[in-house]
This record gives sequence, structure tokens and C-alpha cells, in this order.
Amino acid sequence: MKVAIFGAGAIGGFLGAKLAAAGNAEVTFIARGPHLAAMQANGVRLLSGDETITVRPRCVADATEAGPQDAVIVTLKAHSLPGAAPAIARLFGPETMLVTGVNGVPYWYFHGLDGPFRDRRVEAVDPGGRLWDLLPPRRVIGCVVYPAAEVVEPGVIAHGYGDRFSLGEPDGSRSPRIEALAKLLIGAGLKAPIRPRIRDEIWVKLWGNLAFNPVSALTLATLDRITGDPALRGLCRGMMLEAKAVAEALGTRFAIDVDKRIAGAAEVGEHRTSMLQDLERGRPMEIDALLGAVVELGAMTGHAMPLCEAVLGLVRERARQAGCYPA
Repeated sequence: MKVAIFGAGAIGGFLGAKLAAAGNAEVTFIARGPHLAAMQANGVRLLSGDETITVRPRCVADATEAGPQDAVIVTLKAHSLPGAAPAIARLFGPETMLVTGVNGVPYWYFHGLDGPFRDRRVEAVDPGGRLWDLLPPRRVIGCVVYPAAEVVEPGVIAHGYGDRFSLGEPDGSRSPRIEALAKLLIGAGLKAPIRPRIRDEIWVKLWGNLAFNPVSALTLATLDRITGDPALRGLCRGMMLEAKAVAEALGTRFAIDVDKRIAGAAEVGEHRTSMLQDLERGRPMEIDALLGAVVELGAMTGHAMPLCEAVLGLVRERARQAGCYPA
């Protein structure tokens, strides 16, 4: 199988390196800058526990050079997806799978979803429906990413923990293509369960991110402090309950309750959320995918979200002042 990793940074690099090391796929990394130059010169070095592996997949800057793929795995930040969409589309052949390992509400969320919002575009993550048109949802396989990894220097990726990439067809089917993809990932030593209700799992991960990420950016606090402080914990809990009502109105089933989800975050300990890290480094923040889209879904379903709306307004302004969100 020909597999392109688009946005081969920390998570994409980890996944691609595992696939390349297993030798069961023809892997191409699409990246840029010093990271690309280092990978082209020295290969990709993956540090994982006590193990270090070096692989030499094809590494290119231009999607056109890579050619049509059997699967394109996208591991970009959500706000980068609209700008990258034309290049991603150049990797498509007639039956190419698009695996979206992107945080937050996905642009294809309503594709084929039964109910009054079937095939609705989510403006917060897909302005004008551009992604829907350039990256047709019929190609999509949903993916919820659990590993933690970091690019510690150009061409070198340190894997912290986790090896699960949950997969799901938007229509819930167990298609031949998703079975082939899961087999490929499992063959590379990864966990790749096929979920018949992938949106449920998207929400469980998003459930914490929509609250803990923006609150951490506003307070500069790590997860242990947010979950340990009664006022901050209560704010996050209230935001999560608002979001839960919206998700359930759209047909989502939560397998755990809100307090168990918060307890899971607390167990992570002294962790700086991705949004806080982006703020500190002056990088664009995933505000709209993690919270803006949820507030949009609340308005769509007629559910009031006063806490989420207030925090959204505050974190957008905080990000604007730091140059991490459009003015």
C-alpha cells in the first residue's frame, strides 16, 4: 500500500516511522523546512522508550512529486487544513483513502449522519465549505489519535506514550478499505481498533480538550492545577456538561461520565496542553476546532452554552493579543 503522511511532524512522523520500519507499506513523508531537510539527509530517527530506530522513507516538499496514494494520513493542526487542502487533493487517485488524524470537530462531521443536519458544513472548521469540496467526505476515514510525541530536533522524533489510532468509517461500516488500513497499522505494532461509532470517540477526546485547552491558555496552568483547583475544575465541568447536551442532541453516546473524564485528565499530571504550548511559542492555536465549532453546534441545535461562549470569547482575545489568532 502506498501511504503518504501529510504533515510529518511529531504524530505523523511517529506513525510514518513505525510503518516504514515494518516494511509493509511504501511510505512518503510530506513536510517542509529544516525538518524535511534533516529527514532527506539523515533519515527519520524515532526515540521510543529504550528503542531507537532510523528509517529512510521518501521525503518530499511537494505533493505532486509524491503522486497518487492508496492512503493519505493527515496529522496537521486543524487550522492548517484549509491551506493544505489543494496539496492534499493532488495525492488522490480514484480510490484514495483520506485518514483525518486531526483534533476537534472534523469538517466531515455531518457527512451521511442521519437527522436534520445531514451533510451540513461546519463553518468554524470549514469556512465556505471549501474542505468539503476539495477533500470529499466520501474519501474520509475518521481517526482519533492518542499517542504523544515531539519533534526534539529536525529529523528526530521522541515518542512519549500511547500507540492507539482508533479508526471509523463515517457511516459506521466495516468496509474492506478500513480493514486493510487497520491491518497495516497493527502490522506496524500499533493499536488500530475499528469503531462503528467513531463520532462517539471523537467527542470523548474533544470533551476534555474543549475545556482544559482554553482554560489552560487563559490561566497558564497545567492540567494538575486546573483539575485540582475547585473553581477551575468547576468551570471545566460546566463547559463539558454544556457540550455533552449538544453532542447527545446530535446522537452521541458517552461511555463515561463527566467526572470520570476529568479524573482521567487529572491522572496526566503536570501537563501543558497543546493550546498552552502554542500560545507560549507564538503559534496559531486550535481554538475554532476545539471550542468554536462546539459553540456553533450548540447554536445549530438550539442549546444555550453560556460558559463555553464566554471562554471562547476570552481565549480568542488572549490569542489575538499574542498574535496566535486572526485579528
